[in-house]
Amino acid sequence: MKNDLAIVTGAAGWLGKSLVQALADRPVRALGLPEADGDLRNPEVTERLCEGARGATLFHTAGVVHPKRVRDFFEVNVRGTENLLRAAAKAGVRRAVVVSSNSPVGTNPSPDHAFDEASPYAPYMGYGRSKMLMEQLVQGFSERGEIETVILRPPWFYGPNQPPRQTLFFEMIRDGKGPVVGAGENRRSMVYIDNLVQGLLLAERTERARGETYWIADERPYTMNEILDTVERLLEEEFLIPCAHRRLRLPGIASDVAWLVDWSLQKAGLYHQKVHVLSEMNKSIACSIDKAKRELGYRPEIALEEGMRRSIAWCIERGELRLR
Repeated sequence: MKNDLAIVTGAAGWLGKSLVQALADRPVRALGLPEADGDLRNPEVTERLCEGARGATLFHTAGVVHPKRVRDFFEVNVRGTENLLRAAAKAGVRRAVVVSSNSPVGTNPSPDHAFDEASPYAPYMGYGRSKMLMEQLVQGFSERGEIETVILRPPWFYGPNQPPRQTLFFEMIRDGKGPVVGAGENRRSMVYIDNLVQGLLLAERTERARGETYWIADERPYTMNEILDTVERLLEEEFLIPCAHRRLRLPGIASDVAWLVDWSLQKAGLYHQKVHVLSEMNKSIACSIDKAKRELGYRPEIALEEGMRRSIAWCIERGELRLR
């Protein structure tokens, strides 16, 4: 039995807002921020969210990315997901489309390597481990026949509705502080937010996706130099925002030292966002989307230049990005 109702967790987040906009012609039941009585760690919340939703689709986009404590990764990303899927299965929700990450498989072993769905787990720090455990949990619900599931693995998002950390990235490029660790030729898969929403909707309606996992990204990876150069050119040539034409260049060992500090902090149960991000800056995180294209009919329509153009325009319209 199918039901047009869409249940969306993380509706107040970057992805959640864009997904809810795409679902405007359907009934939507949304769960927002924990401080607004939307905490997945509370089984009463998840049961109330799924009540009376037989045949509906659950889009699970909520998760913790940059917490204060390592244990929050596991309390939200793992235990919160378990509460949610138990409630959804009990209510008779038809399918859960669950957003994971690139982190369960870590970083590419060589610059020319690309992950696919057969790549083994090699989780990157606490976040990666929490997402790996979440994926295994989701697969268990599917294998037991409790609820249909599809797992999507997006890498670095970009696009409208972005959080302050992405706007800060633009400001750093404007001010000549765009970070380049090593030569800047390491590759990063990225996904424009509308491409990811396309992947979510395809995962909902494609029958053969049941029980499967898919990488969802732009058509190809980009080097860090290409990403920074594209943003700088758009800021200056199209939005008339002067840029300093410099980079904050650090040797590759800076990321290696940050990795050691990050590992030590996380072993102590602590998390520091800037240290963690620096630890990844010299690494390649690239994936293949061939399976999603073949099985879902996924076709990413927006690439880096147009996506960043829309991202910058969104920031400027809201007064979040100005001249220095």
